Amino acid sequence: MTIEGHVESIIYKNESNGYTIAVLYPESSNLDNVTSLEQLQFLQEGEITIVGYLPFIHEADSIRVTGKIVKHPNYGEQFKVESFEKIVPETTESLERYLAEGFIKGIGPATAKKIVKKFGDETIEVLRMQPERLASIKGITKEKAKEISESFIENYELWGLVGFLQKFGIGPQSAQTVYKSLGIKAKELIEQNPYILEDMGVKVDFNVIDKMALSIGIERNSLQRIDSGIIHSLKLANLNGHTCVLKENLITYVVNILGVANTDVEDGIKDLRAEEKIYVEERDLEPDGGTWIYLRDFYRAELNVVNQIMKLSQADNIRKLFDVKSELKKVSKKENIELSDKQKQAINLINENNVSIITGGPGTGKTTIIKTILDIYNSYGKVVCLCAPTGRAAKRMTEATGMEAQTIHRLLEIRKISEELPEVDMEVAPINADVIVIDEMSMVDIFLMNLVLKGIYLGTKLILVGDSDQLPSVGPGNVLKDLIASEKVPYITLNKIFRQAAKSKIIVNSHRVNDGVNFIGEVEKPDELDDFHFIEETNKNEAIETVLNLYDDETQVITPTKKGDLGTKNLNRLIQEKYNPYEIDVEEKKFGDVTFRVGDKVMQTKNNYDIEWQKDSELGLGVFNGEMGIITEIDEDDSRLWIRFDDGKVAPIEFQDLEQIEHSYAITIHKSQGSEFNKVILPIVAVSPILLTRNVLYTGMTRAKNDLTIVGTEDTIEYMIDNINTKKRNSGLEYKLRAYES
Repeated sequence: MTIEGHVESIIYKNESNGYTIAVLYPESSNLDNVTSLEQLQFLQEGEITIVGYLPFIHEADSIRVTGKIVKHPNYGEQFKVESFEKIVPETTESLERYLAEGFIKGIGPATAKKIVKKFGDETIEVLRMQPERLASIKGITKEKAKEISESFIENYELWGLVGFLQKFGIGPQSAQTVYKSLGIKAKELIEQNPYILEDMGVKVDFNVIDKMALSIGIERNSLQRIDSGIIHSLKLANLNGHTCVLKENLITYVVNILGVANTDVEDGIKDLRAEEKIYVEERDLEPDGGTWIYLRDFYRAELNVVNQIMKLSQADNIRKLFDVKSELKKVSKKENIELSDKQKQAINLINENNVSIITGGPGTGKTTIIKTILDIYNSYGKVVCLCAPTGRAAKRMTEATGMEAQTIHRLLEIRKISEELPEVDMEVAPINADVIVIDEMSMVDIFLMNLVLKGIYLGTKLILVGDSDQLPSVGPGNVLKDLIASEKVPYITLNKIFRQAAKSKIIVNSHRVNDGVNFIGEVEKPDELDDFHFIEETNKNEAIETVLNLYDDETQVITPTKKGDLGTKNLNRLIQEKYNPYEIDVEEKKFGDVTFRVGDKVMQTKNNYDIEWQKDSELGLGVFNGEMGIITEIDEDDSRLWIRFDDGKVAPIEFQDLEQIEHSYAITIHKSQGSEFNKVILPIVAVSPILLTRNVLYTGMTRAKNDLTIVGTEDTIEYMIDNINTKKRNSGLEYKLRAYES
């Protein structure tokens, strides 16, 4: 059903995504299009409530909406808008009403009345094409006439943009993003090159953009189309953790999505290479020989990491200590600890090399090595710097060592200088330290590693600590594994579980899983802690009830997937409903189909370099992907909410940026990396087989510190332990390190 009318009032509007509830007064002409008694009765009620995504809509606007009548359980009949367009007011009365609302700069009710009275049906033509005539009205100068015209034209262009994009299946939410990025020339720019929508990161299927491009006359095998298809395909690969794609695979994929010839894609690769938008790497070393294609910044990040790692490694070892053996004895006596042979080897490895890697599972003594390094170098008056990829990991490092650790971003004072500046080129603060220890290295992606190395002076010792058997970073690359596999960076693997740690069934069973051994049916030892529980459950509804019943404020739910009944989206909704439900005196903010409330656990899901935060008396910039906290305040007047993050900083999130946070009562195993939680519930029921791998299970289990409950079936656990076919990440870091020549 299509209805025309003017907006009488706006009841609610979400400024960030345009979701609106408004009262529409329908025109009488709508009765000519009625096709059912229900529609007739609905229109005869007069004012109707419309709901949907309606960005740019204001009171007094004339609009045409298409959708259907729905019945809300509390508010009765409403009109759910599926598409809309602003229309030019057809009568002088409606035009005056629109102009009087104050949306056109320089026009208020009195001026609107004068303009419409003088120009009547010519008003729109005068506003758009003959603004100088406005100056004939008393009180309007030539400068003001120009200002009024420019403001009207901007709004006029906006009217057409939503309708233009909707013809191609691009909804109003995306239209708002497009307009913010491209301005009043958006329609013109898109008509010239629809593929700019892909570059802007608008949430639109590439096929929709491509169909749009073809429909306005762009040739099927034009370089413009081919280039965009290649860039789109490489971006998809990057989202899946790859830094590059094998050329033959890229060509096959692009041929399939665009329906063009291999030679067309070859021409596109040559064109993009000439423009330096992509890099082509010819590899002659096994096992990754062949031709590999990169987006420019991914290639540069890898190359920078290799060059800096090798320069650090080959620099003079000016921080070397010459009597480590006696220092180890002093530390052992002072701290009353006895280091294993492997731990002593690790400390010697660190002393002998500028860059070194310490890897091992939980309970194998990695933290003891860090504490020992701290003691030894501090006794020599050396400056040791501790850092980790996330606030939670840094906080845990601080608690374990007694020395303050920082997030990598905070240490480097990373901030984005401009939108045009690629991540690979961001400025960082130099790290004034003799020794730098980075924990949870498996979380560090290629771009973050590049920034870390930019901040390190030659001669500084760099110690990388992590668990190479965990899942790789959320971001692109597989840095820790590639560094180890290259054999260019000295490393040692700790594999002995220490006596105290061996009492934890969480630690013991995690190692069993990593070794390919099922923990189910293992005989309990008398001195083992009661910190591990397995609940057999096949029914997903029963599994949900189990999770909800076990949950409390100390608990973190971790699941392999976002989707499905036991995915993060559904579990977050259910946990919030039970443990932080609606209350009349609790502040909340609706955002799309999600409601954020004071007291909610949330996670930042995107790097935002511009958010100002405060921690005690310290001020800073930037909140980053994976940081978790609690909503402490929602301020409708200032259109922002406040979050206290786990590392103690408090930061405001503008309502327009709420798409960057999500609830974190339940998080994915991938997002849990680098974190440790007192109590963890790990539901593994009704999960896609592609996610059921050994390292997914191992990573999830090792997030629990004091209590772990797995909900699932024996068959699923056995399948995961046996499934070591983890998806290989395409990366050139190992190759470049092996091929490096100083």
